[in-house]
Amino acid sequence: MKNALVLFCVFALAVTVAFNDASAQGKKKSKMPTQEEMMKKWGEAMTPGPAHKNFEQFVGTWDVETKMWMNGPKGEASVSKGSSEYKLALGGRYLQQEFSGEMMGQPFNGVGYTGYDNFGKKYVSFWIDNMSTAMSTMEGTMDKEGKTLTMWGKMDEPATGEKGKQVKYVTRVVDKDKHVFESYDVTSYGEKQPVMVITYTRK
Repeated sequence: MKNALVLFCVFALAVTVAFNDASAQGKKKSKMPTQEEMMKKWGEAMTPGPAHKNFEQFVGTWDVETKMWMNGPKGEASVSKGSSEYKLALGGRYLQQEFSGEMMGQPFNGVGYTGYDNFGKKYVSFWIDNMSTAMSTMEGTMDKEGKTLTMWGKMDEPATGEKGKQVKYVTRVVDKDKHVFESYDVTSYGEKQPVMVITYTRK
């Protein structure tokens, strides 16, 4: 029994050494990029490209009409007016929006940033406003024509206690002087009818 135990320990040690040696050889084969290669990749990731050019069509000041269906898309919509200004930020890497208007009879102000992540190959965005202490984040894609941006995110509903509701956001460019933003409460109502539609008309 003692001899068998010794043989087992020797075998286990041999297997461990062989495994570690194979792992070390595998690591040697995966060559680290040179400093020049890393700098090139970093430069590609940080440089604005064609996807960022799509932001330029939004730059300017806009009159805004917002329609909201508080009780679901089949109910009656509340309508409010406002204004919005879009600017390019940080060398064209981001589109900044400042929004002011009214919501549910209260003054409404919000700020949002949209960008394109070269490394992640996706559009990304976040939104904050005075009607919440939460930050909305979303990500998605734009069609080849650069006219329809579709993004997905999650939201909490303090009024009902729901958390992590799936939301779809669609921005459609009608022409150079008009675009429409639609929000879909996918968890509650699906993707067919929006619960909010914001129409932007260039001033």
